[in-house]
Amino acid sequence: MVHYKTLYQDGEDMFSWVAIDRVAEKERARDATFRKQSAGKVLRSDARQLTDDDLLSKLRSFGIELDPPRLERLCREALSAEEIATPWLDQRTFPGTQAEMEGDWIWVCLTALWQRWFPDQPCFEFLDDKMQAGYDLLSHGPEGAPAACHIWLEAWKDVLGLLEKGGLQSIRAFDERFRGSQSLFNWIQDLEDELWNAGLEDRQFLTARIAVCEEGLRRFPAEDDLMTENRRSALAETYFELGETAKAEALYGDWLHADPRWGWGWIGWSDGYGFLCTKLRDWQRAEQILREGLAVDQVRDRRDMLERLADICEEQGRKGEAAELRKAAKRSVAATRVTRQKIGRNEPCPCGSGKKFKKCCGA
Repeated sequence: MVHYKTLYQDGEDMFSWVAIDRVAEKERARDATFRKQSAGKVLRSDARQLTDDDLLSKLRSFGIELDPPRLERLCREALSAEEIATPWLDQRTFPGTQAEMEGDWIWVCLTALWQRWFPDQPCFEFLDDKMQAGYDLLSHGPEGAPAACHIWLEAWKDVLGLLEKGGLQSIRAFDERFRGSQSLFNWIQDLEDELWNAGLEDRQFLTARIAVCEEGLRRFPAEDDLMTENRRSALAETYFELGETAKAEALYGDWLHADPRWGWGWIGWSDGYGFLCTKLRDWQRAEQILREGLAVDQVRDRRDMLERLADICEEQGRKGEAAELRKAAKRSVAATRVTRQKIGRNEPCPCGSGKKFKKCCGA
């Protein structure tokens, strides 16, 4: 069993110390063999029963004198307790495995004191905790979504504060520094999805979803084309669901004017009058939008547009026309099929849904 700093240096697949701590804590709880093998490994839970004086005394044993004013200054300059602890660990030599693991007390003590003294000052450790707390609630089923969303909206505030504090301009830059149990790239999309699910029962979450999507589009305009397209669709569908049709229309109009070949943009716009919001259902308008999109030269995801148009025709009782459209969709697939050896989980799904592979066929 090695200590955090050694694991941190284990190559390209780096994880933060809080992510390592979380895995070790779970393994210790469920696996007796792991508990035996990891005897002496210091975890954050080891600090829970210690007083502030105990923690400060432990730090003094490493030659570190700390008080609230000094820690507050350090917290203002760092994004995590790990960033504070790393230089102190770099300055020390820990002969032997047991002594190395004892060195983990530096990070454990700093994290515990930060949480006790400055709980409103965000850091990567607390953000990681909030992200995981939301996933834990969601694992209990749909009833956990509202509580998860409340926690995740607090986590989103932390993300915004950490972006500003660290001068981070992209999700990629954030994740490279965060290295958490979850990546911001994946989590922010899960946040948008769960706000929608919870918002169908409590409209406050739909309003929150609009704010998250707008902020995401503002901060990360060129982060990832698929993510940006999906976030645009999420924003517009939320306006549709809230009955703000004119706003949704204006958004799709602007986006498709700039990129008329965005096939799933046409589908999303059409769905606002068809399969998305039953209170706005207008099959003729939904069909009109899709046919306008299909008239665009080299429109992307043509097969999916044809399939959706077939669905709309069936809803209107035109089954023969729907069958012909599905045949045309299959011909479109045969003409554009591409063979790939491996699909990354965060790459566009080859089925053409417009979703990430992990959220579609890769699920």
